[in-house]
Amino acid sequence: MGSHPVNLMIRFLLELIALVSVGLWGWKSYEGILQYVLGLGLPILMTIVWGTFAVPDDPSRSGKAPIPVPGLIRLIIEFIFFALAVWALFDLEYTRLSYTLGGIVLIHYLVSYDRVRWLLSQKN
Repeated sequence: MGSHPVNLMIRFLLELIALVSVGLWGWKSYEGILQYVLGLGLPILMTIVWGTFAVPDDPSRSGKAPIPVPGLIRLIIEFIFFALAVWALFDLEYTRLSYTLGGIVLIHYLVSYDRVRWLLSQKN
């Protein structure tokens, strides 16, 4: 279920929404140079972390892992990634959007229970 094409598309959209949310937070929360550093830099940094630290042969990804990590570490990275997005929306006072994103992410991981179980079994 976790690597079903529809679920992968939903996950990709959630990733994009998370990046936009954090970028929007950085852009709206600060002015001047910090606006650019956080508004553009945070999403870039998050993208680098997301793409770099991976579990080898993860069926929901390309299978490549530039820096291999155990499944539990990958789940923690994903949790922090989405938690930052939910918090960013909440901090911007987009409360409904924040709760909606958090709920959809939770449902996504519940539906992807097979991937979560697989990740937890990967010790590296």
